[in-house]
Amino acid sequence: MNSFLLFAIANLTLVLFLSPLYISVIKKVKAIPQGRHGPSVVQTYRNIFKLLKKESLYSRNSSFITRVAPYVDFTGSLLLSLFVPLIFIPNNSNTFGNIILFSYILMLTKFFIALSGLDAGSTFGGMGSSREMSVSAIIEPTIIMVFAAVAFSFNSVNFFEIIKSSLLSQNHVFLWLLFIPFVIILITESSRIPVDNPETHLELTMIHEAMVLEQSGKNLALIEWSSAIKQLVWIGIIVNIFIPIGVSTTMQMMALSIAVIMFFIKSLLFVIGIGIIESSTAKLRFFRLSNLFAMSYFLSFITILIEVLL
Repeated sequence: MNSFLLFAIANLTLVLFLSPLYISVIKKVKAIPQGRHGPSVVQTYRNIFKLLKKESLYSRNSSFITRVAPYVDFTGSLLLSLFVPLIFIPNNSNTFGNIILFSYILMLTKFFIALSGLDAGSTFGGMGSSREMSVSAIIEPTIIMVFAAVAFSFNSVNFFEIIKSSLLSQNHVFLWLLFIPFVIILITESSRIPVDNPETHLELTMIHEAMVLEQSGKNLALIEWSSAIKQLVWIGIIVNIFIPIGVSTTMQMMALSIAVIMFFIKSLLFVIGIGIIESSTAKLRFFRLSNLFAMSYFLSFITILIEVLL
């Protein structure tokens, strides 16, 4: 079998079936300090399957944007998963893996969801889209700077080459300065506390949830699934750059099995950490988010200076 075809099948299967689990794990971890049992770890699967069986209803004011946006978001999320090797690095990977193209696809999915929030003409949808674009405007320079720092550190703008280089070399000590910026980007892109609260029903604090209030049925299922997939992709970027142990470079069954187990352990521990952070942190006021992003930008800039000078 072609190595890239194997990689595509493995990555798509992993993100489709594993990403909803981590949403439930975070909720479970958050429930423990509060003295609650929390939802089952398969609850997100149940929610998605229940929504997939329901009919999608549309506002009379909505256009084709509301109908198309969930599919663009879901397709884009699956496409993003092909840019990041989670368990296996293929040999012929020239088409995918480019950081710049990854960023463009990420912004495209975000743009369509924000546009769908405006499309129905509801007050809360417009408010959520406005807030989402405001947050995106101040987080995008940080994303660019973090990716630039990674590119300087590994002399590459391809995720496949970056993770392979990280796997073979342990000399990038200063790269750990980017760990906090990466986590902040993950929290922002996943709409999690302290940037956003994906479980809120308070209109004054909604960002992501306000944009999808007009979505229902299959469309809402695709949006929720897409959000889980993008969260897993960001987790894959972080754990495989900083802790690349277990990533396979061969197509041997034993190596691939070990890679799957190692990725599951690394990503699960990371997700538990996110749950602990959320259970001990309050949502920040909207106008204080810039301070959080400024710290990420500064750490990324320092990393670039160190890599250039040393």
